[in-house]
Amino acid sequence: MRTSLFRTVVLVTFLWANAGAACSQTRREIVREKIDSAVTARYFDIKYDTGYIARPAEPWMVKVRGNLSGFGIDVDRRVEGAEGRSRLRTGHKVTMSVGVNYRGIAAGLAFNPASWSGKNKDFELNLNAYANRYGVDVVYLNSKTLSGHASFEGEVIPFPQGAAGLKMLNVNAYYAFNGHRFSYPAAFSQSYIQRRSAGSWLVGLSYMGGRVKTMADEAAGLSNMRVYLGSFGVGVGYGYNWVVNKKLLLHLSALPTLVLVNRNNVEVDGVRRDMETEFPDAIFTERMSFVYSYSKKCFVGGSCVVTLSVLGDDRVDINYAKWRARLFWGIRLYKTKKR
Repeated sequence: MRTSLFRTVVLVTFLWANAGAACSQTRREIVREKIDSAVTARYFDIKYDTGYIARPAEPWMVKVRGNLSGFGIDVDRRVEGAEGRSRLRTGHKVTMSVGVNYRGIAAGLAFNPASWSGKNKDFELNLNAYANRYGVDVVYLNSKTLSGHASFEGEVIPFPQGAAGLKMLNVNAYYAFNGHRFSYPAAFSQSYIQRRSAGSWLVGLSYMGGRVKTMADEAAGLSNMRVYLGSFGVGVGYGYNWVVNKKLLLHLSALPTLVLVNRNNVEVDGVRRDMETEFPDAIFTERMSFVYSYSKKCFVGGSCVVTLSVLGDDRVDINYAKWRARLFWGIRLYKTKKR
């Protein structure tokens, strides 16, 4: 009797444990299916002209990218008839990255081979979000590889690497009026496909804020100098996607913005000079790319984003250039039917 009762208790306990596990597994599957259904519904939420733009049939995409970026700043000063110039450049930063995209939701991992050898330990963070109607580029750079030279009344003073530090935040955003036929993601993230050539007028904004600082070095003839950059502008531009054929897409866009708010200033040996906004101070953002689909699922391409400035007044001109070039290879996986 006791043996029978013991077996019954063990059996009930076993069934209860497995039932709980089964219920837990079912709940996980239900949650996963709901999330997948929501993502799929969002992915195929058609708010565009399907004769011009389409979603890839494959839900998964894997991309391998090689990136090359750099920054340069030129400062021209005119003080009581004397002219001084500074030309500084960061070391070129090379990174590799691998990204996975599932129905428009992407995640990636980047690494810098040069940092392993100690040649370039600059930190750069790039956040890019492109949609058909709107998008944004956010770049933060912390560099200690600035180098170049300065000149004043014919005397040239070298800036060795490490003598100046740079911190910079650059933000560029756009809104495309013809987003139902023109697709930025088709050219830059490949989460859409441009079927026919189309262009769009763009409205956008730009912000650039940062600081370049050098420490005084009597032996090298360097002054204690700080250049602060803080500019905000809005403007109008144009972008175009040219579908050369079924395999090749070319993109070119330009978005100039006029500076409305300017907080630029230069400080040399404790003496500060503020810069007033003068028309036409401007920030220019140019984007270009190509995508070549050499098979139904595989593609290669390249892109470049450049931000340039024209800032200054009667005594100081500050011009900078931030750029990033990219080569990529991608493959789309597991073709599924639209839900």
